[in-house]
Amino acid sequence: MFEFSQIESVYYLLPLIGLLIGFFGTILGGGGGFFILPILTLLIGVPAQTAVITSLAATLPICIVGSLGHFNKGNIDFKVGLKFALAGIFGAFIGASITSIITADQLRISFGIYSIVIASNLFISTWKRKRAENNKTRKQVLTGFSRNIQSSVFGFFAGTITGTFGTSGTAPVLAGLFAIRLPFKLIIGTSLLVVLSNTFFAVGAHALIGKIDLTLICFLTAGSVIGAVIGPKFLSKIKTDKSENKLRYLYAAIIVMLGTLMIMD
Repeated sequence: MFEFSQIESVYYLLPLIGLLIGFFGTILGGGGGFFILPILTLLIGVPAQTAVITSLAATLPICIVGSLGHFNKGNIDFKVGLKFALAGIFGAFIGASITSIITADQLRISFGIYSIVIASNLFISTWKRKRAENNKTRKQVLTGFSRNIQSSVFGFFAGTITGTFGTSGTAPVLAGLFAIRLPFKLIIGTSLLVVLSNTFFAVGAHALIGKIDLTLICFLTAGSVIGAVIGPKFLSKIKTDKSENKLRYLYAAIIVMLGTLMIMD
């Protein structure tokens, strides 16, 4: 279940990397787990299955600290977050079972393809949003039933992605929260709460079938917790209304880049 890998020179970069992941994970949403998996596999060469569960475990401290920070700033919609989280629990266990039956190369390539697809969806939805704003088109009001359906679907998909790839399901959580039109800061805070729930259950499921590298977690967490404390405080001081579309485009571009790197290895 647990193992301590031998310390390599590249490990000493992990606290700095963790600091950046913790910071950006709490101001962009999702806890940064999306970035930990490519770093472990591409930079350090950790086997894919071990990287998945280690990524999940390393994301937990970021989500806990980040969620508390956003809660103190009033950036969490608990009602919406609960709907996402409940659906995500089932997906997390399904995702963990998928990981145990596919090869490392299949896992890596599947993650890359998934990244590009979800980034394309985010890019298109942002473009439509910007066009509607420019045309001053009145936004369609979502009914309670529609919000519940979208929350359940995106929540389940996020949980499945979390269990399969160890990326905290960041992209589908954010896509779902953007789809039901929460304000940007609520999206970031609520996504961390959802990811925290998904990650917790996914770690439990993976612990039964894989090994967690505690050495990597210690090095990553040394910086990521500090970044997770700084992130919510920084976000509370900036105005995101005018820059939200640009932030969404930037996030999509980063996801495409990581996905491409994973496919190319």
